[in-house]
Amino acid sequence: MKFVYRLERKFGRYAVRNLSLVLICCYAAGYILQLVDARILSWLTLNPYLILHGQVWRLVSWVIVPPSGFGFFTLLMLYFYYAIGTVLERTWGTFRYNFYIFGGILFTILGSFAAMGYAYLAYSDEIALFGAKMFFTSSNFAAWFVLFSTYYVNMSIYLAFAATFPERVVYLMYVLPIKIKYLGIMYAVMLLYEFITFGAVGRIIIGASLLNFIVFFLLTRNYKRISPQEISRKRKFRRAVHEGARGGNTVPFHGRNVITRHRCAVCGRTELDDDSLEFRFCSKCDGNYEYCSDHLYTHEHVHRNGE
Repeated sequence: MKFVYRLERKFGRYAVRNLSLVLICCYAAGYILQLVDARILSWLTLNPYLILHGQVWRLVSWVIVPPSGFGFFTLLMLYFYYAIGTVLERTWGTFRYNFYIFGGILFTILGSFAAMGYAYLAYSDEIALFGAKMFFTSSNFAAWFVLFSTYYVNMSIYLAFAATFPERVVYLMYVLPIKIKYLGIMYAVMLLYEFITFGAVGRIIIGASLLNFIVFFLLTRNYKRISPQEISRKRKFRRAVHEGARGGNTVPFHGRNVITRHRCAVCGRTELDDDSLEFRFCSKCDGNYEYCSDHLYTHEHVHRNGE
């Protein structure tokens, strides 16, 4: 979390707003080029061998290569990913959304180079026989690098949305209501199946493209809550709540002594005085001090050292 905060303070002003719309515009340019001449896209794909031999524009141009053919379903999916991407940008902030998307793009680029390294190891005899240039520019193996598209990067947006808003309801085919977390689980199972059944290159593609999902959520989690000190504090707090509920407080009520579960340490009121009162223990006070809703945020914290 602190790492992301430092990056945001330093580079936040350079974040690209409405990044989802920018990516869709890139796809639109790719579809136009595909209609004009599909061979143009072969000059834009992510081919690490050709990048190392001077065609450095491929490090960026592959983003405009559409992951699928153009049609009504494509328009529907692009609109859906634009909608959830916009929600994520508003929720996380522009910089963090940029960090997530560009992280997926970076890992995809690194994955393409890893695939080339795998090819050198697995097909060393063929490369030695035909030459690296012919091997990596042939139609059979150039198809490897066409697969390194933004498809799985876009899919990671959906995973991030499901992880951020698991209880939100969407309407499947605009009819069937379903919680987004269940669709996220279904998609995760599908990805796992593809990862197992695909070959080594397919696994590199899926792993590299979705690595941003893992890295982002690892970097932005609050690990203080699972630290030994925090676990010990929560255990003591639960024990104090349990003992307070078991022991209770004895107060006079309609001429007889009644044991109550809650009592405010400031005003002395209990749940018998007002049914609408809510009581909470204060985690910042040293000891088992419970307060009503009127004094929970206004009382002075009690410390054993007197501070």
